[in-house]
Amino acid sequence: MKALLLTAPSKLEFVDFPDPRPADDEVLLRIRACGICGSDIHGWDGSTGRRQTPLIMGHEASGEIIATGSRVEEWRIGDRVTFDSTISCGTCRFCQRGQINLCENRRVVGVSPAEYKQHGAFAEQLALPARILYRLPDTLSFEHAAMIEPVSIAVHAVQRVTVASTDTAVVVGSGMIGLLVVQALRWAGARQIVAIDLADNRLALARQLGATHTLNSGSADVTAEISRLTEGLGAELAFEVVGLTPTVNLALAVLKRGGACVLVGNLAPKTQDFPLQAAVTKELTIMGSCASAGEYPLCLDLIARGVIDVRPMIEAVVPLADGAAWFPRLSAKDGGQYMKVILSPSPTGAPTGNRTPL
Repeated sequence: MKALLLTAPSKLEFVDFPDPRPADDEVLLRIRACGICGSDIHGWDGSTGRRQTPLIMGHEASGEIIATGSRVEEWRIGDRVTFDSTISCGTCRFCQRGQINLCENRRVVGVSPAEYKQHGAFAEQLALPARILYRLPDTLSFEHAAMIEPVSIAVHAVQRVTVASTDTAVVVGSGMIGLLVVQALRWAGARQIVAIDLADNRLALARQLGATHTLNSGSADVTAEISRLTEGLGAELAFEVVGLTPTVNLALAVLKRGGACVLVGNLAPKTQDFPLQAAVTKELTIMGSCASAGEYPLCLDLIARGVIDVRPMIEAVVPLADGAAWFPRLSAKDGGQYMKVILSPSPTGAPTGNRTPL
């Protein structure tokens, strides 16, 4: 098969690679679409240390089954599927409680830290355990289905808290995950959704997708504006989706006494400065949100019904063979103009085998 192989930091090669063979409890997928994640960009340049070479990256994908292992009974050749990017063991204490994102033996598709190597979906084929597969709705295209992983991150984050119809929720960061959190908050029923970013074009998109208010933190006094919008009280909820000290501090600063902050962003690998005094004296609830924990069926339904609209975030669908050329563009300082680029093993990069057009 053909694959996009990371052979050294910042070096991707389109190569011939041995065809994978499914184990007894696995299926073999023909990959139809795979998104380039921000973590792939940071893995590509070697900055995270979680993409040890040689490695086939890629974990935001969809495809169809072309072979099944001898012990697989619930899936058939031709089934259209996506998969959880986390390969959970299914047997540890956390998996038994449904917390598959916290699995003690978790592996992540397309990731290779020091502990393991798990090739991913920047390839024509991929073998995966049948237990992590999810069937696609008939109306959902492969390209839209490849967005399921980031959508599940946003929905999981929103479901970490209880959202009331009277709540004001602030989303700090209007990149792709932030925009999906905005939509998930709209679905959850928040009264006011305030999106914050430094880029006006992202803020415009946030308003299009459900934000009731937008604030550019480079020009606005965000804390004062949130106070005004909440009659001096502060927001009930904040979602931090960047992962830097200034944005974490801002997310906590806009909260009312007794408010809750969900930390989703994880941009910086090291510890961040933390406003301990404010967290204690305002008795804030602060929680992390990691990946997702079984929300895929819900998220597939939300995308298929258009409750969460992924179309504005897909900038391009390009051939897998051209994928290497996109990584320098996406890692450049202005790479933030691109939300999501999806790679397709189809020679043209066009939609492949979809029931509906992109």
